[in-house]
Amino acid sequence: MNDSRKTISLVIPVYNEAQHLERFLKLIDGIELPCDKELVFVDDCSKDGSAAIIKGFPFKSKVQTVFKPVNEGKGAALRSGFALATGDIVCVQDADFEYDPRDLPTLILPLLSDRADVVFGSRFKKNAPQVHRTFHYLINRFLTILSNFSSGLYLTDMETCYKLFKARIIKNIVLESNRFGFEPEVTAKVACLKVRVEEYPIAYYPRNYIEGKKITWRDGVAALRHILYFNFVADKRKFFTPEMPKDYIPQANQWL
Repeated sequence: MNDSRKTISLVIPVYNEAQHLERFLKLIDGIELPCDKELVFVDDCSKDGSAAIIKGFPFKSKVQTVFKPVNEGKGAALRSGFALATGDIVCVQDADFEYDPRDLPTLILPLLSDRADVVFGSRFKKNAPQVHRTFHYLINRFLTILSNFSSGLYLTDMETCYKLFKARIIKNIVLESNRFGFEPEVTAKVACLKVRVEEYPIAYYPRNYIEGKKITWRDGVAALRHILYFNFVADKRKFFTPEMPKDYIPQANQWL
């Protein structure tokens, strides 16, 4: 595989991030990766001028943008971004500094070398600087354990932002969740595929609510509901488009 011809699409949902957005844009636009990159910004009807900052930034990278007229949530923003992405690899990237884009090369390489089909960055593997707030730490660990039990995957961090996919996988997963339910939904659907999933440690620096953190305990309750629904209730025949490569569908599920 010739890495120089591969492109990663970083799908970046944005909602009211003006306070630090220009600094983030400088970092993500300038970062060196082991392949070409495309930045796909989806502004989810920000009210603080985030959209204007994106429009006015002098990008050097290839950029695509969506400016939503109505706030729909992170999951809906990601669906829009995935549809626009043209890269061979698609990565979810938050527009804040909780996750460090300098971890991206480590996460990309297993996909470029065809050692993995899906890669999760884990905040709970211990080879990177991490800060955890006790309440969110316990909730995330509980949700990951429940997701593992329900899906059959063994992950240390189901709720992580950093999820990377071969494009032909994520573009053929039918996603429904509009808010933060994306994480348990996509994990449950990946678990139904015959794919190689790997995890690698990442740095993590959580924000507080004053600094702009948006997820709340209600999203934790919703995640619990999504784990149970997508693993035990939802119709798995509707999880994937007809274009999902058959190599990724287990033999027992070829009827999907």
